[in-house]
Amino acid sequence: MDNMVFSGHNRTYDDFKKQLTPTIKPLFDSLRDYCFSLGKNVIEDVRMHRIVFCKSITFRFFADIEPQQDSILIKIRRDRKEPQKEVQVGTSHDLSEIKNLLLDAYNTIR
Repeated sequence: MDNMVFSGHNRTYDDFKKQLTPTIKPLFDSLRDYCFSLGKNVIEDVRMHRIVFCKSITFRFFADIEPQQDSILIKIRRDRKEPQKEVQVGTSHDLSEIKNLLLDAYNTIR
């Protein structure tokens, strides 16, 4: 299942990337690469205005990443019974804390 990509309405990441501002493209790419690095069962679902990263084909999403004008809104979900955590990340933001939250969510989600 090597990093499967599902895209709503046949959108690809390259199509999605065209709507990103040049200042957040590198940040978005970095977050995307990190999500894929978490495991071979990570699935990317490209939607109209955001990208959702799921753990396996069961579509248990652990990250919902939506670009804003000059930042990225990340919704992290550890469990269906817990409220999702929302984090706004800018280009000068240190991603180490966000990566720890994503790793925790990936490892916890069922």
